[in-house]
Amino acid sequence: MFDRTGDVRPSYRHVHEALRELSEAELRGRAEILARTYLTQGVTFDIGGEERPFPIDVAPRVVTEAEWDSVAPGVAQRVKALEAFLADVYGPQRAIADGVIPRRLVTSSTHFHRAAQGIQPPNGVRVHVSGIDLIRDESGTFRVLEDNVRVPSGVSYVLSNRKAMAQVFPELFASLRIRSVAEYPGRLLAALTAAAPEGVHEPTVVVLTPGVYNSAYFEHSLLARSMGVELVEGRDLVCSGGRVWMRTTNGRRRVDVIYRRVDDEFLDPVAFRSDSLLGSPGLMAAARRGTVTLANAVGNGVADDKLVYTYLPDLIRYYLSEEPLLASVDTWRLEEPEALAEVLDRLDELVVKPVDGSGGKGLVVGPAASAAELAALRDRLRHDPRGWIAQPVVQLSTVPTLVEGGLRPRHVDLRPFAVNDGEHVWVLPGGLTRVALPEGQLVVNSSQGGGSKDTWVLGSSRSAPVSSAHDLPRTLAFGEGVPVDASPADDRSEQQQQQQQQQQRETGSASLVEDEAGAPC
Repeated sequence: MFDRTGDVRPSYRHVHEALRELSEAELRGRAEILARTYLTQGVTFDIGGEERPFPIDVAPRVVTEAEWDSVAPGVAQRVKALEAFLADVYGPQRAIADGVIPRRLVTSSTHFHRAAQGIQPPNGVRVHVSGIDLIRDESGTFRVLEDNVRVPSGVSYVLSNRKAMAQVFPELFASLRIRSVAEYPGRLLAALTAAAPEGVHEPTVVVLTPGVYNSAYFEHSLLARSMGVELVEGRDLVCSGGRVWMRTTNGRRRVDVIYRRVDDEFLDPVAFRSDSLLGSPGLMAAARRGTVTLANAVGNGVADDKLVYTYLPDLIRYYLSEEPLLASVDTWRLEEPEALAEVLDRLDELVVKPVDGSGGKGLVVGPAASAAELAALRDRLRHDPRGWIAQPVVQLSTVPTLVEGGLRPRHVDLRPFAVNDGEHVWVLPGGLTRVALPEGQLVVNSSQGGGSKDTWVLGSSRSAPVSSAHDLPRTLAFGEGVPVDASPADDRSEQQQQQQQQQQRETGSASLVEDEAGAPC
């Protein structure tokens, strides 16, 4: 909100004036309204067995038109490069043959699935939805922190935050031209429809959820309702005759596109975990035949590998013949002996992350770690250098945030969401700003005590001011809840827990479920 001299930035002038005019009691009153709204909607998370409203801060994050017009093309460029990379590694593997990226790095990735080898999506799209995490460094430069192209979640926060803030600060929405987020469900549906198998003109699209016990369930239901499509579980689908069908009260109905929110390992018990009750047997065979499209594609997680992340600038140059528009955070590849030696020597200065981790899990911030923690980490790095990367400690930018002592600076990151329909990569204006509520904390994930802010991208003077009544999906009923996912980037651990819960509830075995679902394709 303030520049280095302490002056209010022009983009924040209206927000600063609105906040300054409120007493602390009035400001906290509006914060309580936000909390009550979220509690009523069911936007809660669990701490020690107590359900609390998910923290949404009253002070929005503001991004100027010029800033966004430099960020959005960079996100779109990155998505295009990731698409090309995935098509290549599950196809001819030209980048490996040309020495751009090592074969061993790709094949040793936890999420490289040979079951996806050779599957050709109907319109060539594997990354229908992506979430690219950005941070702004000390110099004000946006940098890519990581990529999320498996089953990225969190867009429900964006829609819910906007609705809540429009109700609490209507005066700001009347005075500012804030780019709308309401078209996201329509954009997503258009991209899913465009991904339908060849020859299908009126495709049936469904959202596949792990079930009601998943913390992101209401995001799944929100998107299904907003798009006007069916929300299904694995037991609602049956694979027969080389196709996927949905059970309905009127009999079976063919399914053409599945926007799946089930992780790869639980998607198809024939191809992956044989004990899975969350997916449906035969989905991978149908996808290979080209009779159904899985969005996002299976195997995308290899592109999320944080070691692959270090090669993205080279991959952008290789596939697109362009220079990267967004910088990456400097990263050490610990498989390289020189890099490992330097990191071990400077471990107390750096941030070390597992290559397949997310949600802040396994991350070690060197300056905040104890001697014992650093000693244990050294042993892990020597034993498994492929499993880790190291980065310098980046002082994330801050935004005023209402905490116990009033409005104080807290660190934030930004997750823009992009939708790819095969012709164009559209980036949702703003995305999800996550904020670290503890003072000095650099890990913004909600599982680490973080919250979120509404992200306002200012429009041009030619744009009409956004009305709160028109900035929401029209099919979303007032008061509909969205979930709070402790780790929006990764549902895997939760799905494993849910798998166990469902196994306990079921009286039959996995084989019984398979018999009920029908023989695999």
